[in-house]
Amino acid sequence: MTAPLLVARELVKHFPVRRGVLGRQVGAVKAVDGVSLAIAPGETLALVGESGCGKSTLGRLLLRLIEPTSGSVTFHGEELTTLSETAMRARRRHLQIVFQDPYASLNPRMTVGQILAEPLQLHDIVPASARAARVAELLAVVGLRPEHAQRYPHEFSGGQRQRIGIARALAAEPKLIVGDEPVSALDVSVQAQVINLLKDLQAQFGLALVLIAHDLAVVKHVATRVAVMYLGRIVEMADADELFSAPRHPYTQALVAAIPRPDPDAPRRALLLEGDVPSPLDPPAGCRFHTRCPHVEARCRTAEPALEGDGHSTACHRWREIAAPAAAAPPARAGRARLERLQRHFTDAAETSLARQGAASTIARLRNDGRNTGRSSP
Repeated sequence: MTAPLLVARELVKHFPVRRGVLGRQVGAVKAVDGVSLAIAPGETLALVGESGCGKSTLGRLLLRLIEPTSGSVTFHGEELTTLSETAMRARRRHLQIVFQDPYASLNPRMTVGQILAEPLQLHDIVPASARAARVAELLAVVGLRPEHAQRYPHEFSGGQRQRIGIARALAAEPKLIVGDEPVSALDVSVQAQVINLLKDLQAQFGLALVLIAHDLAVVKHVATRVAVMYLGRIVEMADADELFSAPRHPYTQALVAAIPRPDPDAPRRALLLEGDVPSPLDPPAGCRFHTRCPHVEARCRTAEPALEGDGHSTACHRWREIAAPAAAAPPARAGRARLERLQRHFTDAAETSLARQGAASTIARLRNDGRNTGRSSP
């Protein structure tokens, strides 16, 4: 079995809340509260969950961009949380991040060439004479042209800026990249381009990828494993195919049921969660999901379930009793026939529209020729 590339054990991050003139601490936001996970070389681990569940905070903790309240992170067996600032800077070459906002993550005062050359210089990856060639190579890898190195970030679209962010992460030749919702600010067509680019680069360079995302359809397409977070904790973790086909935790079941389906005739079971996510300032006792769970019982309100299982881990007292929603069946014959009719309808409509446009263009040209002929006649 391959040794894990990065291991997190009982990671905790509490942000203090201070009030008053003296700034006394009156509480703490429990953003991440006891998370353990391991990432293997070359795999894609997706972190999913509602806004405010701690996904982005966990991603930054894995890279030590913020200091944990407690817990440990080891990379290739080396503890990162105890390294000095100088030693940690050297390790950052192998641990990179692609930020969510492509408009705010690039320095507007630097050209793209300077942005990409900075990590090359900082980590002394290539000599100064070869940096321009390496910058051109990085731009080509992400589908941009060498002359783009002379432009500034504001001269690019959102998708192009995100590609530049990916190129900057690749410049240091990392072993692990955290993508903090790298496509959420982009158009759907551009999202597909960036996701496919990340997959291609992962296969080409053997990268491990931690993908933080809201869109479970995207996660299903790219992830090797999925970790579902709720209120600072992981409530379910499994291989992507198994989690989407047989989710165990009621929260995961609700997330999977909410994925849009392209076939309107496919059977679907709606799972609507009542209430709002509790405040991370004061999470509920017992199972943190019990205030919204349709299967809650007395012990859920007092005893916190552990994340248990071999390969498919679940933190729920009753997951063995809860039947997973039926997976969406293939479209029925009537549904397929309906889809085929719609496709033929739109194809015929498009052909008719093109024919009408061609006829109108021909008529206009003939009329114009007739007017010209008439003017030139004696």
